[in-house]
Amino acid sequence: MRQDADPGLFGPRSVTWQLHGDPVMWIAGVRALYLQALHPVAVRGVMINSSFREDPWGRLMRTAGFVGTLSYGTREAAEAAGARVRRIHRLLGVDDPRLLLWVHCAEIDSYVSVARRSGLPLTGEPADRYVDEQRTSARLVGLDPATVPATEQGLAAYFDAVRGELAAGEDARAVLDFLRRPPVPPALAAGRALVWRRVSSLAYATLPEWAHELYGRPVPPAATVTRRLVSTARLLRRVPATLRWRLPPGHILRAMERLGPATRPDPYTLSDRAAILDRPESVHGIDGGDGTRWGTSD
Repeated sequence: MRQDADPGLFGPRSVTWQLHGDPVMWIAGVRALYLQALHPVAVRGVMINSSFREDPWGRLMRTAGFVGTLSYGTREAAEAAGARVRRIHRLLGVDDPRLLLWVHCAEIDSYVSVARRSGLPLTGEPADRYVDEQRTSARLVGLDPATVPATEQGLAAYFDAVRGELAAGEDARAVLDFLRRPPVPPALAAGRALVWRRVSSLAYATLPEWAHELYGRPVPPAATVTRRLVSTARLLRRVPATLRWRLPPGHILRAMERLGPATRPDPYTLSDRAAILDRPESVHGIDGGDGTRWGTSD
């Protein structure tokens, strides 16, 4: 790594740096939206203030751009992005720490759960380190890091504590329906049916059992969902990373230009178990083999 370059908030040695470049994070991001919608107060704020229904793809790309800036941008760029988000939250009156904590924990739980179930070696110490690192992201959206879970165990305890506040009301079901079939120009309707519907369906299927129960839909077999996720992840990972990373907003390539090619993200460097976890016959052994606790709150 170039010693005189700004490594950003996390740097190439972090779990965040290695993990966020994997394409399965897009599926995890959609899962987070399904999960976040289960908090009635939080989702009401989204329905009132957000442009996701009028500009869903723009909203998705802005969110991806924010996560990419925090993960791979310079420290100055990340701090500026956080300041913009905090300012918007204040203007819209959605800066309640309890709601921000819910949004944060649902997002981090989704990243950890989907990454692990897809075959990435995000277990034990690397998983705890990732949860801890993301307290920096929590600070940038307006949370006190001391109030944010720092381990998987702490994240699971948070979900246990907040479970009684969750429900799948009218707003949550509106989000559910919207994510399954977001509006697109007529020319892209076929692509939505071919690609997006599969991605959104898979993201929904990876929710924890209690979330399926709140939505009032059947709980899919955990092993079946994991096989689908592993298969989909493998297809996505066959697209050359340098091609994927050229898509907007291109944070990873810019970070490598800044810091040197040796800083290329690779989530399989997180553990020497990677070769085992990537084998399809080992999928059921990733986390006990009985379909339970695939993620931090599943």
